[in-house]
Order: sequence, then C-alpha cells, then structure tokens
Amino acid sequence: MITSAQIRAARGMLEWTRTDLAQKSGVGFSSMQRLESANGIPGAQFKTLEAIKEAFEKAGIEFIGTPENGAGVRWKAT
Repeated sequence: MITSAQIRAARGMLEWTRTDLAQKSGVGFSSMQRLESANGIPGAQFKTLEAIKEAFEKAGIEFIGTPENGAGVRWKAT
C-alpha cells in the first residue's frame, strides 16, 4: 500500500502535475487532490491506489519501506 506522502514525492521526482498523474493513472483530478491531502494511507479503493502505483512504476519510480516504517520512493535501479 502506498501513502499520500509517497504519491506527492513520486510526482515531484517526475515533475508531474496532478493533471499528468490523473491522465496517466486514469484516476480523476479531484480524487487525486483528495488522496494527496490525506495523512498516511489515503482512503481509497485498492484498485485506485494500484493504478497510481503502476503509473509511477512505468515511469521508473520504486516504492520502498512500509507505511509504518520508512515509506519512500526512489528511482528504480537499472
């Protein structure tokens, strides 16, 4: 599961706007705003968070840690 902070961090690394992420993940812009403003794991359906995670992973982002311990993002090793 990914956290709101990881979503914001990954989007920042890629220099994506919320609109960019909404288009690439298929998640609505207003939903994106709500998910990013939450603390911890955002309240959303699993498929919504998975779509966001997959969009980031396709762009080269790797999610590390757990929501309880060291959640973060980094570039995937090549």
